[in-house]
Amino acid sequence: MRINNQNSRGDYAQYEVKEDGLLLEWLLANVKDVSRSKLKATLKGKGIRVNGKIITRFDYALRPGMRISVSRTKQNNAVFKNRYVKIVYEDQYLVVVEKNIGILSMAAGHSSLNVKAVLDDYFHQSRQKCNAHVVHRLDRDTSGLMIYAKDKATELKLEEDWHNTVYDRRYVALLSGEMEREEGTIANWLKDNKAYITYSSPTDNGGKYAVTHFHVLNRSANYSLVEYRLETGRKNQIRVHSADMGHPVCGDIKYGNGDDPCGRLCLHAYVLCFIHPVTHQRMEFESQIPGSFIHALKV
Repeated sequence: MRINNQNSRGDYAQYEVKEDGLLLEWLLANVKDVSRSKLKATLKGKGIRVNGKIITRFDYALRPGMRISVSRTKQNNAVFKNRYVKIVYEDQYLVVVEKNIGILSMAAGHSSLNVKAVLDDYFHQSRQKCNAHVVHRLDRDTSGLMIYAKDKATELKLEEDWHNTVYDRRYVALLSGEMEREEGTIANWLKDNKAYITYSSPTDNGGKYAVTHFHVLNRSANYSLVEYRLETGRKNQIRVHSADMGHPVCGDIKYGNGDDPCGRLCLHAYVLCFIHPVTHQRMEFESQIPGSFIHALKV
């Protein structure tokens, strides 16, 4: 196999695959001046990414056109450790993280625990001359994948064409009760009342039109595991639409029915796919569905 293009982005060397093959064999043939043992250690240590996804399998199948990133330093998570935030991808323009529950996306009041502050501290500690720029948000008690830009220009590129740049964004939720339908769409208007509670209306109530597509992944007599795709991104959209169906998100103290098998809001952003605003590569990320959601179905 031949390397079509190689350049540097942050602490990673970038390559493009030209022929079919297996990952470790490809690395040994194409990454020069790095020993076999170090390449294997980098692979095992989550320092290899294929099309933006961390890959650790030696026999991972490669196809022409795939992009491979090889860490030239220790993996980010060996430097960055935080109970609330996990870095799943990083380059010189942006960072993709998986947020835990219990932390805000950005500051809201004095001394609030938030992802932006955690990342800013990490950038400072790792001597990166940048700050985290917020381009979208998740609620404090929602977990999952998020993008932060490292500079204003990248932030603006992401924000100005967000709905086309982000071509696949999915959530998974554990809902109370057994869903009757396999899939469907909910569409109505959402508006906050004076108590900041979002409520829905089948007719225009002066709020914002919201469209949610859902698909049942699994169910039991007591709970349903449901995947959501949002056509719009309104405040509390999934939580309100789930309650509208008569199956609120488990652990939702605002719109729920008191059903709380996991001790948390059972909503997780688990798929995030976007076109890189600078390199224009397709970046695809998927995190695991929380184990507590799966366990609740089996109880």
